[in-house]
Amino acid sequence: MENYDNNVNYRSLDSSMLMPTSQQDSSQTGVSSGPPSPTSHRRRPMLSRNVSTSGHPGHPDERSPLLQRSRSHIRIREHAHLDATSPRPSQPFLSRNQSYTGSIRSVRHHARGGSFGQRLVDALTERQESLSESKGSIFPDERVWYDQFTSTDWVHDSIADAYRVKELRSRKDFWGKVALYFDSAQGWLLSAIVGVIVAFIAYMVDVTEATVFDFKEGYCARGWYLSEKKCCLDLECDDWKPWAEVLHGFPFGETWTEFSVYVGFAVVFALLACFLALNTKTVVPSAYRLSTFDENLAADQGANSEDDSSITPTSAGSTNPAQPTPPVQEPVAPPMVYYSAAGSGVAEVRVILSGFVLHGFLGLKTLLIKTLGLILAVSSGLSLGKEGPYVHIATCVGNIACRIFEKYDRNDAKRREVLSAAAAAGVAVAFGAPLGGVLFGLEEVAYFFPAKTLFRTFFCCITAALTLKFLNPYGTHKIVMFQVKYQVDWEFFELGTFILVGILGGAAGALFIKASKHWAKSFRKIKYIKRWPMLEVFLVALFTGLVSYWNPLTKLPVAKLLLNLALPCEGNDLNRDDLGLCPKSINDIPAILQTLFAAFLVKGLLTIITFGIKVPAGIYVPSMVVGGLLGRFVGHVVQYIVLKYPTWSIWGSCPQYGEATCIQPGVYGLIAAGSTMCGVTRLSVTLAVILFELTGSLDYVLPFSLAILVAKWTADAIEPLSIYDLLTHMYSYPFLDNKHKPIFTGSLSEIVPRVRRDRIIDITREPTVPAASLRVKLELLHKGGELDGGLPIVRDDVLVGLIPAPDLEYALDQLEDEGSSRCLMTEVVRVEEEPFYDPCDFTPFIDPAPVSLDMKSPMDLVYECFVKLGLRYICVLKDGRYAGMCHKKTFVKYMRELEERQHEGKLF
Repeated sequence: MENYDNNVNYRSLDSSMLMPTSQQDSSQTGVSSGPPSPTSHRRRPMLSRNVSTSGHPGHPDERSPLLQRSRSHIRIREHAHLDATSPRPSQPFLSRNQSYTGSIRSVRHHARGGSFGQRLVDALTERQESLSESKGSIFPDERVWYDQFTSTDWVHDSIADAYRVKELRSRKDFWGKVALYFDSAQGWLLSAIVGVIVAFIAYMVDVTEATVFDFKEGYCARGWYLSEKKCCLDLECDDWKPWAEVLHGFPFGETWTEFSVYVGFAVVFALLACFLALNTKTVVPSAYRLSTFDENLAADQGANSEDDSSITPTSAGSTNPAQPTPPVQEPVAPPMVYYSAAGSGVAEVRVILSGFVLHGFLGLKTLLIKTLGLILAVSSGLSLGKEGPYVHIATCVGNIACRIFEKYDRNDAKRREVLSAAAAAGVAVAFGAPLGGVLFGLEEVAYFFPAKTLFRTFFCCITAALTLKFLNPYGTHKIVMFQVKYQVDWEFFELGTFILVGILGGAAGALFIKASKHWAKSFRKIKYIKRWPMLEVFLVALFTGLVSYWNPLTKLPVAKLLLNLALPCEGNDLNRDDLGLCPKSINDIPAILQTLFAAFLVKGLLTIITFGIKVPAGIYVPSMVVGGLLGRFVGHVVQYIVLKYPTWSIWGSCPQYGEATCIQPGVYGLIAAGSTMCGVTRLSVTLAVILFELTGSLDYVLPFSLAILVAKWTADAIEPLSIYDLLTHMYSYPFLDNKHKPIFTGSLSEIVPRVRRDRIIDITREPTVPAASLRVKLELLHKGGELDGGLPIVRDDVLVGLIPAPDLEYALDQLEDEGSSRCLMTEVVRVEEEPFYDPCDFTPFIDPAPVSLDMKSPMDLVYECFVKLGLRYICVLKDGRYAGMCHKKTFVKYMRELEERQHEGKLF
């Protein structure tokens, strides 16, 4: 079971891993970049495995093998308290299919922190120790199962949970029933805990951000912690002190002093947010990157192991591979670097919920840094929002809360149920839309969403929304800042203009994606910008302050600006600022159009250059603001036409409203805001429901839905990728999309590599294999990047089983004398009357029935197996005989290349 805390789950490769033991005490130099995965030090490694392929012992680099020693992965080993000579069940391990017999009668339940109270303390504190070390000394039977950029074994987790539940139900006593009821209630308890904590964090961010944002203009004399709105409840207020008044105009006069202080605070806040985000840097070796995957899943660049298209034993009873030739130095791709606290995090949450592992992304350190950095980033006035990062923050809360209960802490598939609910709660508190949050989880981030998860997600969102309403962060007893209500119904002739607004909004969203891609491939490729991310933040913050200060619309916070763009002009809404957006006559409209157009250009440009900088930042509200400016512009144009030509019969009863007219530009602004966000994120039903919950009016459900429908069609025609798809491709995340797939016309044989003797275990001549041979095969598998792969077991070229690489590694680690041991790889008839534990018996770790497909199987079937079953790999057969293995990452790369070819075919 993996944990997503960067400081807990893995360590950096250090020089002690590459040196003889005698030198380890005197040398502690290491790599400062982020660690790729956990390592275990159960045994002293053989010197032959301690040489870097780069030819520089003790100094690992990008050409070094991914693993220098045995790796540790979680499996549940039963009867761990017995010594090595004690009689044990014949199959004492919890492994995969058909290997559970006898394993479920556990003597004790292994927990991460002993008692429930200790687990609660662990959940609320940062784990600084290395997980592998702590488990090696306290619970040597527990291992880190999921590694960086590996995929979740959904089948194993599902089966493991089934046996856990079966054991609980087997207890018929009173306390057994209590334990069963408590186990059933844990999901609801976690949902409630996550919802409450997420609401408290959202309250803290909303209140703090409002105060810090106003620091750029002044402070409250009766309470520095008060924002301008809370400091001045009336229009006339002496408690609010602008900086020009405080400094008495020194040194540039009142206007330029205020401008200088405003820009200075904006730059400082942005740089502080960037500094915090850069502290969550994680470096992933290039061998993990999807863009480098070859037939060996990015095998070690220098290893030239022997290939063969057939399976032929090299010696009796084994298939030892030929010794690898000396490595050939070849240029390799640079490592992948990501900052877990930067950006919105929604794309990464999607990748995690799809079953892939990104270490350090959902830990306590990331949660604290992203929360504080988000306050500073939003307060700087940059064109970014806090709604997107709420999804990431809420998912961090869900991941940390899972540590409380072993049921979720030890099972990755169960954990993702809580993460899906938490991500939805983030949207619920961001927009004040619990139903929209549920649909967001279903439509965007969730990969597996059964009915039980749907109901718990709904419960979590309602809990979060109720808690936020009780906290009342805005002082209006509303759970979102820009909630609006429209009293006037729309006219039928407006359907055409609503469709036009939807087309414009969808086009604007798609063009924003193209512009962001171009900006990332041009400006961010500059040497100094790429090397120093803080320089880009400084330049963007400085430019934003210089440009946005002089426009009353761009100077406002994005959420407050969106509120003013969506508010109707009728009524006396206290939330409306005096921005001159409500014309009193037809003569006022041209000036408003000029202001809106200038703000649209400025805000659009700022949003493009801001997206992707290394600060916590969301794209939801900034994209809605750009669309809102565009929609409000169209609304005032329609309003001008109606007032200019009131006698046209097409207006119907609209001219009866007099000077105000029936046209509400705020409606156009909100519809265009939703349409632009749809063009950026490709959310559809979720956005329609969110807009409905923001207005609380059934009258506008149809216009909202129609405009978003048209916007999605338009955006898909211009740019097929959403902003999250773009980020996933740019960062080479191994994401298998379960909502869109290319047109498959080929068969499985197109992506199956040749059979390699060093990737199989042949038991044709005898059922045992030398442990040293298995260790070599395992290390070659690791060098190939298949940390979550497996070795097929064949007899007479027929597939008879498969042993996963993590299981094989753990089994080898238990051997006292690996050099002379021979490992049993198939069931044999035992003559002993009493079962006993034999560490050389590897049969408990073997999956005797791995999922297999014929080489002629269509790619559609392969896609469904990987998506619906959550498989890591599929064994390939040809005429009933083993013919290779297809890894999930290989299929992901094939899908991506196929989509690119098909897209190019459409264009040309």
